[in-house]
Amino acid sequence: MPIDDARQISSAAERNKQPILDALKRVLPPRGNALEIASGTGQHVAHFAAGLPAWTWQPSDSDAGAIASIAAWSVGLPNVRAPLRLDVMTLPWPIETVDAIYCANMLHIAPWPACAALMRGAARHLGPDGLLVTYGPYLLDEQATAPSNLAFDADLRARNPQWGVRRLDDVVTQAQAAGLALKERNAMPANNMLLIFARCA
Repeated sequence: MPIDDARQISSAAERNKQPILDALKRVLPPRGNALEIASGTGQHVAHFAAGLPAWTWQPSDSDAGAIASIAAWSVGLPNVRAPLRLDVMTLPWPIETVDAIYCANMLHIAPWPACAALMRGAARHLGPDGLLVTYGPYLLDEQATAPSNLAFDADLRARNPQWGVRRLDDVVTQAQAAGLALKERNAMPANNMLLIFARCA
């Protein structure tokens, strides 16, 4: 819903931004430059930039309609660059080397090939010690899926057959094919997970 300017508000982003920031503060080095993919409303990047002021943030989104909201949320934050149009499936990506790539809640609302494209792009653009951080719901083979995630998956697939909550093992396989390894798996509120990928040793 709109508020008093171009900013849009996601209630989910408002709820999860602090737990994600707490995790980022733990896993990221003290400073660097980060690309956010699928920035959406822009609430995450604005919160992270304020909480990690030694990091420079490059927000992006494939949806032209999101750009104004991202820019509006970033007003007054000197460590946030102007948002870019970026679709993981479209080459080349309009960025150079970065120390971290953050992508939340994209894989389940994009066609499955977007996962491989994200992993390949991260392998191209991350520095030697760079990290790819993804956030969202995942299906885990070793444990029962939360009823809320099963219902969410069914709703997504009803809206678009190419969407759906992804199996964690399938995502890890795509990462490995691109030369990335899953380093950490962190449980987050509301049955979500924060995954940390780095280059394979």
